[in-house]
Amino acid sequence: MSSGTAWLVLFVAGLCEIGWAVGLKYTEGFSRLGPSVATVLAMVASVVLLGWSLKVLPLGTAYAVWTGIGAVGTAILGIMLFGESREVARLLSICLIVAGIVGLKLLTPDSH
Repeated sequence: MSSGTAWLVLFVAGLCEIGWAVGLKYTEGFSRLGPSVATVLAMVASVVLLGWSLKVLPLGTAYAVWTGIGAVGTAILGIMLFGESREVARLLSICLIVAGIVGLKLLTPDSH
């Protein structure tokens, strides 16, 4: 797998991370079958894709980017779907996470 492909796989893993985190809200404590199945599938896909990306990417960078994508996406969807706070300090904090993700990507060599 090339470095570019590994980053793409990691990005999709991060999207799955968002999916299962948001999905947890809809499972109602895993009491609803459909959302529970979708959430578990997203969990499995997220971890499997993260594992594949680790064939090429450094562990610390990949894990930080994976969790960062999940945190940012989940926070944004929390605002959009659940009316969570849009306080300026919160939005700036989300921007700092994005800056960290971009920095890690830019500073990671093509191979480890």
